[in-house]
Amino acid sequence: MSDIKSAFEIANEKIKNLSAVTEEERMKWKYIPEGERLAARYLEEDCNLLNEIKQYDKVSGQYVRAGASEILIRYIMMPKDDLIIKRNKYVMEGIKDLKVNKIAVENVYSNIRRIFSHYTEQGEQQRKQAYESLKNEFETKMQQIAQQQLGIAMTGKINVERQPQFQEEWRKLQNQIDSQYLQLLNEYKKELSGIL
Repeated sequence: MSDIKSAFEIANEKIKNLSAVTEEERMKWKYIPEGERLAARYLEEDCNLLNEIKQYDKVSGQYVRAGASEILIRYIMMPKDDLIIKRNKYVMEGIKDLKVNKIAVENVYSNIRRIFSHYTEQGEQQRKQAYESLKNEFETKMQQIAQQQLGIAMTGKINVERQPQFQEEWRKLQNQIDSQYLQLLNEYKKELSGIL
């Protein structure tokens, strides 16, 4: 029983640990969330990031930049539709404004654009081929099942696309195809996070 600590003892230990907090940690706690809020405003209101960052001194501005960058980097997504393409462009402009090393950012952006291009061109072709292959496979299976259960061959086409099993398999297949692209994109996003 002597090993169990009271709430008072636990609170005292936490207070002792707080006194060991460095000034850098306090700066992070204060300014990274401010950067996150700035990123949210940028996404919602189209504020000027550079003007907003100028309101901070060099040290605090560094943390604000980091907080805003991390939020914006999360919004870079695979270009599945025109809205995402437009938002990616806007987000990437914002990140570039926040980063000091513009050349390193542009190098990562070149790789990201290459992934996006491949995803929209060859990836789209891959998805279409996979969809047709899966559809044919399901139609064949449905005809075989009908043959076995009813004892007659079906002459008409079966609309497998409406079948929940088909839709579920298609989602899995899409996720499998997309995961290759997402893995690369996530690596580049990590690289982007490490750029000052």
